Amino acid sequence: MSVETPRRIVLLRHAKADWNQESDHERPLAERGRADAPVAGRRLAETGIAFDLALCSTATRTRETWKLAVQELPQRPKTVYEDRLYEASLGELIALLNETSEDVSDILVIGHNPGMHALTDALAGKAEGDHLARVNRSGFPTSAFAVLTFTGSWKSLEHGVARLDEFWTPHD
Repeated sequence: MSVETPRRIVLLRHAKADWNQESDHERPLAERGRADAPVAGRRLAETGIAFDLALCSTATRTRETWKLAVQELPQRPKTVYEDRLYEASLGELIALLNETSEDVSDILVIGHNPGMHALTDALAGKAEGDHLARVNRSGFPTSAFAVLTFTGSWKSLEHGVARLDEFWTPHD
């Protein structure tokens, strides 16, 4: 695969989680989250993106979100449960994406805020329509996703190199 091949990064924030007595890492989805995750999965399927890889945080709420969303996709991508996605800083998220194999053209990251918002904002040097304004206005709600496109190697991924092609939220 050429480094000139357009690559897509889809950033999906986990669905709404419950606030219970569990540790933050072990918080399960709330009822609304269990309803929204399949809706996000159907909308992801409508994008037509055939993901080569899904990176999912090991937190309970992200794993549950992925389990419900992936059932709506036409085919399940290879999935890696990644400890480093939980509480990752912007720099850590970019470093993790820089490690992606050059064989991967389309990746889905199932993670948390503030990371998903910060990464979208940092990578999007330009945007279609009002997507970036919407991201900054809404603050990247639960079950929302952003689709970013860039050209180049994963090792060259850095601030401002991508275009924000889509921003979807379940409760617009």
